[in-house]
Amino acid sequence: MSLAEPSGDSEAPQTDDVTLSTDEAFELLSNRRRRYTIHYLKGEEGDTELGTLSRQVAAWENSTTPVEVTAAQRKRVYTSLQQFHLPKLDEKGVVAYDERGSEVALTPAAEDLDVYLEVVEGRDIPWSEYYLGLAAVQTALLAAVGVNAWPFVLLPDIAWGVFAVTTFAVSAAIHTYYNRSMMLGADDAPPSADET
Repeated sequence: MSLAEPSGDSEAPQTDDVTLSTDEAFELLSNRRRRYTIHYLKGEEGDTELGTLSRQVAAWENSTTPVEVTAAQRKRVYTSLQQFHLPKLDEKGVVAYDERGSEVALTPAAEDLDVYLEVVEGRDIPWSEYYLGLAAVQTALLAAVGVNAWPFVLLPDIAWGVFAVTTFAVSAAIHTYYNRSMMLGADDAPPSADET
């Protein structure tokens, strides 16, 4: 039986109308193994065997390849997923988990987990503050151009306008690329896998 197909005799919750609250989504994503699980499943079509999933999650956790994962590493992840993480994801309707068949698949409710979390590390500034600062600089620049302040008269007004638009466009392109790289299921390795 495919996990993606509803079973007539099952008491599994209907996942089509499951909506996660923000707190539930954050709780589910607070654990790295659950994030890695969702990331892996987003790249798979249909059901995935628990052994395959646990081997890949163990590989990401240990910064290695699935082939090089030891039996102990895989068993640790397998047991954790089987006994705790997959039942929790299944309870919230994010995955359909068949314990007897050891198979798991994403449900439509997993789309609710495409949340954007802006992680600001060290001396980095949030994107919102960056755009606010950029807007202030561009406003001052265009005001100086508008009153014909030197050295802004050396270039035509249209050149300064193009410069302003280009800086916003380049910033937005970089921001979009960064956001996509931080989404679960968007790349081969999940976000933060290289930090472990």
